[in-house]
Amino acid sequence: MKTTYKLLSYSANKLPRAGVLVGDTVYDAQKATGVAAHANMLGLLADWAAAKKAMAAFEAKVHAGKTRIHGTPLKKTKLLAPVLYPGQIYCAGANYTDHMQEMARVLNQPQGPTMKEMGELPWHFIKTGASSVVGPGAKVKMPAGSKMVDWEIELVAVIGKTAKNVPVGKALSYVAGYTIADDLSARDFMKRDKISPALPFHIDWIGQKCFDGACPLGPWIVPSEQIKNPHQLALKLWLNGELMQDSHTSQLIFDVAEQIAGLSSRVTLHPGDLILTGTPAGVGMGRRLFLKPGDQIKMWIEDIGELSHSMV
Repeated sequence: MKTTYKLLSYSANKLPRAGVLVGDTVYDAQKATGVAAHANMLGLLADWAAAKKAMAAFEAKVHAGKTRIHGTPLKKTKLLAPVLYPGQIYCAGANYTDHMQEMARVLNQPQGPTMKEMGELPWHFIKTGASSVVGPGAKVKMPAGSKMVDWEIELVAVIGKTAKNVPVGKALSYVAGYTIADDLSARDFMKRDKISPALPFHIDWIGQKCFDGACPLGPWIVPSEQIKNPHQLALKLWLNGELMQDSHTSQLIFDVAEQIAGLSSRVTLHPGDLILTGTPAGVGMGRRLFLKPGDQIKMWIEDIGELSHSMV
């Protein structure tokens, strides 16, 4: 039987719990599997090989009416970011051709070859975890002093198995599932004008990418077995109902497998680590249009679902 369950985190008595969504009902993951470590998402992902089998078996019981475990309707459940406290968040830069061209125009730079064409490894920066990650429906506070906060929809690969020196051909087997993120960026904090561009201290990655709430994430994790091909997914982002980003993961420069292989050649990836795989064209920087308090963002990725948040 084909599985359709989703993994999520939810609030129960103001405490975070891992859950499994079957149909329109959320069940507590620990109760579903009987494993104490599955009470939170990091514990569940650390045991992913066994947990995914237990989740599939539980879903089958639900459909067969053979479980006494009671769930809560999704509409009455307070969803949190599916991975509340990821170990690391790796974010791919310049990884859609159309976005590279868009940013080159804005920065008045030549549209040269891609890193892949130059024979380079995929390039990533790191985003903070507990400070940046917020969940569905979050009200993200504008970072103080910034007037150029930008949106970036991204497909996220959630690591489910320790990975080191992984070959490209096996890399996707290390992915537990996929979710959606908005890699919010304070563009006016990108450069430190008093520092020479020739120095590495010229770019401020903390200010630009790591302000509080800078990584809305969710609404859930779709297990990788349910995603036929992560490189064949449409993705869209709307600002106040107006379509801004409309692209497809087939346009990735380095695909998900290549990113995992490249990262794992330099660092060990652990269960619960997130890889934000890049954003396509249509960001605010290319239009000189930026977020302001009251703005509503809605994102959609094919076979995953919708994630929304607002700015305050």
